[in-house]
Amino acid sequence: MNLDSLSRRDVLNSAVGGLGAVALTELLGRTSLLADEPRAEFHGGMHHRAKVRRVIQLFMNGGASQMDLFDYKPVLFQKAGEKFDPGQGMHVEAATSAPGNILKPPFDFHQHGECGRWVSDQLPHLAMHVDRLAFCMAMQSKTNVHGPGSYLMNTGFLLPGFPCLGAWISYGLGSLTDNLPTFVVLPDTRGLPYNQKGDFSPGFLSATHQGTILNTTSSEPIADLQRPKSAQFITPEADRDGRSLLQKMNRNHLESNEGDSRLEARIRAYELAAKMQLSAPEAFDLGSESEATQTAYGLNEKPTEEFGKRCLLARRLIERGVRFVQVWSGAGGASKNWDNHTSIVKELPPMCLSTDRPIAALLSDLAQRGLLEDTLVLWNTEFGRMPFSQGSEGRDHNGGTFVGWMAGAGVKPGVAYGESDPWSWRAARDVTTTYDFHATVLHLLGIDHERLTVRHNGANRRLTDVHGHVVHEVLS
Repeated sequence: MNLDSLSRRDVLNSAVGGLGAVALTELLGRTSLLADEPRAEFHGGMHHRAKVRRVIQLFMNGGASQMDLFDYKPVLFQKAGEKFDPGQGMHVEAATSAPGNILKPPFDFHQHGECGRWVSDQLPHLAMHVDRLAFCMAMQSKTNVHGPGSYLMNTGFLLPGFPCLGAWISYGLGSLTDNLPTFVVLPDTRGLPYNQKGDFSPGFLSATHQGTILNTTSSEPIADLQRPKSAQFITPEADRDGRSLLQKMNRNHLESNEGDSRLEARIRAYELAAKMQLSAPEAFDLGSESEATQTAYGLNEKPTEEFGKRCLLARRLIERGVRFVQVWSGAGGASKNWDNHTSIVKELPPMCLSTDRPIAALLSDLAQRGLLEDTLVLWNTEFGRMPFSQGSEGRDHNGGTFVGWMAGAGVKPGVAYGESDPWSWRAARDVTTTYDFHATVLHLLGIDHERLTVRHNGANRRLTDVHGHVVHEVLS
């Protein structure tokens, strides 16, 4: 059969169903064999036309305090120092401490943009972009514990062993380039988050779909990509011959161990590494950016240098075909993250200072380059904080309500969906669960979250488990 004569429907119907059809469509689309689908216009997606081609997720590790950043509550100022009593005999407790008195935000709030969004003065640069953002003001988690909360926000489950959002996207939509990974993780330079690599795990999917972790503090962000300087005997010819032999041995081993996805993933990793030896150094070269761009991201100032590098690298990676990039702020542990148990007034400002300017620069940069037309930017955290004090001026964990936002392709700018109670203690109206958030992101990528499933241990597993609905109120 002549492949060129096949219609789009013929191609899809002849594939081996489900994701096989999608993978074939992706392959043929990249090689321009689907002649009846114009290459000049982006369609994408699995189940419907996509509005988003690639995603950058900014993850604030530790539980960013919603009432000190975006969720302005006058009652916290009016009744500061009083006993917290939400009324109606509701029981009040905290995750790691005894509930204290009402703690007002130690920072001023002002309204910004045409939408009038209240933002803390700790985020002056991001505040200038509120008319680009769609806020989910009543997000809710099932837990007040970091590990399960982070798993839930990343994988849709409280326990380890399940694929994360980036892995599902890689599995469902495949790669946009042959020379760089599909899913890249840029962790905080101070260390990995609470679940270590579990938050970027492929779970029961093939290891091919796991996040590729880059160390942005190293002169070689990906270890062993190039030969050691001392190994002069490794020439391009010898390297090529070695890879050929290794590939042959791996293929023979795979034939005798059919079904072992780790072997196939290893083979693909070696093949990708060989291609990245040429493409990655250019992608990682932030010095090629203009001085104005480096300054905008804060690369020349100590507080913003590290997170700014990761934000700029995220833009360079998605620009070169990486489909999903996750940028982390804050490592696991009791300090130097968004887990501000001891002192909001001392611990929150450094985190805001390190991220505010780079995130604003990223949004401006993406917009100026036209990348926001098919790129989605997400800002997330695993849960929020309590309206009452822990100790004298800290806040404990709160899964009852927190804030997330998105911007870019397919997003309605300047809107806010949902509302917490007057204290920012619990979500009160139009709640957004983690499942809803994931369903909405997948929808923008052209994926029906109920149809992206994998049979595992007798169940049809999906990112949203058996829950979730698309939050159409934040979509354009």
